[in-house]
Amino acid sequence: MKQLLVLTLAAALPVAGICGTNINSTYPGDTNMTTSYASDIAETTDAGNPNKAAEEETGHLILAEVPAETDNAPANGDQAPAAWDDDDDLSFLDDDEEILDVWDPIEPFNRGMFWFNDKLYFYLLKPVARGWRWLIPHPGQVALRNVFSNLATPVRMINAGLQGKFGDAGNELNRFAINTTIGIGGMFDSAKAHFDIKKKDEDTGQTLGHYGVGPGPYLVLPFFGPSNARDAVGLLADSRLDLVYYLWEDQDYWTAIILEVINKVALDKDTYEGIKRDALDPYLFIRDAHAQYRQNLIEN
Repeated sequence: MKQLLVLTLAAALPVAGICGTNINSTYPGDTNMTTSYASDIAETTDAGNPNKAAEEETGHLILAEVPAETDNAPANGDQAPAAWDDDDDLSFLDDDEEILDVWDPIEPFNRGMFWFNDKLYFYLLKPVARGWRWLIPHPGQVALRNVFSNLATPVRMINAGLQGKFGDAGNELNRFAINTTIGIGGMFDSAKAHFDIKKKDEDTGQTLGHYGVGPGPYLVLPFFGPSNARDAVGLLADSRLDLVYYLWEDQDYWTAIILEVINKVALDKDTYEGIKRDALDPYLFIRDAHAQYRQNLIEN
């Protein structure tokens, strides 16, 4: 019965996404993007605190790894792009920032994986995400995002402790206790809203980098997007620290992971579409931005 429900949703959501007319989303070739990627970044940087540590994400996001979604709005009243949070450190996008020399010895393979992820995004994941937006109200999407973030607390807490950041580890433990109880199972980020206790983005890849392990060759992973050899190992370790792994098994686990990805894309405000439109070579842009972002997380 559970499998039948999943299959029914899988068939219905793309249809709803394609037929829906009230969803602001863009396919290749569309020119009616309300805000360019560059102006999105500028608005969010002005509205937020760009020198604070990034909050999210240790989860899975196809094509481009970006910080967590936000439901805050910039000062000019327009809705901020959901892929960026007020606490994210966007200094890796500064013009004066030194560009890292990314080691990309298997670029033909990586470009092939980039092409695969690109088609998967536009022709499967995006239609399903449109249907998800139509089916689930925005507050429900935010609540689901918060639940998955709360379940990933051990990833952040343990890696903060391994790096000697015991204050941040305690911070994550407090957040988990508050959000699991007052936040009703993590649906609400009560720790941030009522106690100003914010997430500290830590993962195994950052811990390895903290102790001097280099990134190794750049990799584009199918389904998961930009990474490198060090972070690919870290991703496997993080998956075993995430409580999702222990709450669901086998097919239910992968259903939960897919649901998390769909929800993230539904909350995102076409960040990838903006990169595709504005960048001369989206592959190089994402590769260099990802390397700079990960280095920035390790150094901070």
